[in-house]
Amino acid sequence: MRKLITLPAVEQRAALLAGKHITYTLKRSGKRRSIGLRIDDRGLTVSVPLRASEKWLHSVLQDKARWVVEKLDGWQTCKPPEIRWQDGEKIDFLGELLELRVVQSLFATPAHHRNKELWVFVADDNDHIEQAVFQWYRHQAENLFVRRVAHFSPLLNVVPRTVKLSEAKTQWGSCTAHGSVRLNVQLIKLPERLIDYVVVHELAHLRELNHSAAFWRVVESVCPDYASLRGELKAVAIG
Repeated sequence: MRKLITLPAVEQRAALLAGKHITYTLKRSGKRRSIGLRIDDRGLTVSVPLRASEKWLHSVLQDKARWVVEKLDGWQTCKPPEIRWQDGEKIDFLGELLELRVVQSLFATPAHHRNKELWVFVADDNDHIEQAVFQWYRHQAENLFVRRVAHFSPLLNVVPRTVKLSEAKTQWGSCTAHGSVRLNVQLIKLPERLIDYVVVHELAHLRELNHSAAFWRVVESVCPDYASLRGELKAVAIG
């Protein structure tokens, strides 16, 4: 009797693509019928049918090799620089830069926005500084997103069931068939025009839960320059 070999559902691999050694995550699924490639801030992920042959996988990777390398290089270029959580560091907020002003304090006090500065009152600990800034980001995001959803909902003739913050690593927003809209807290770092585009995009899914021509007409009805905004957003890495 021939023994069946169980293949791992997820494994890390490497391949030589367009002259570069590329590491990637291979995912197998019994539901897939084709090979799909996705590139995000975590790198290349290749999703394949459960019994996809090595020959088929190799052929697809080589066929898409130049595209993969170009996309990965693009992600590295737009990846935000590492933040040093200390006094004088610059952080993004609504498309502008704020300067961190860190004050040592025995008592936890919410961060305070003053002109082009964000004052943070914490003990001398980088983790505490980062946590204080993130909590401030969440508070600002909640307030702004609620206002923008309230502004665009009647224009699109929709009423979302819930609006929640997301901390997704690969999506700026999402919308479920049950009417729940999620908006990434990291949007608060971007210019308001891009925030508005994402809000409109997700609210439009309450009328068209797809990306058909009808969906884009809904988006265009209140966001006529959506195409340029969409392109601008694609050049921004979440993080």
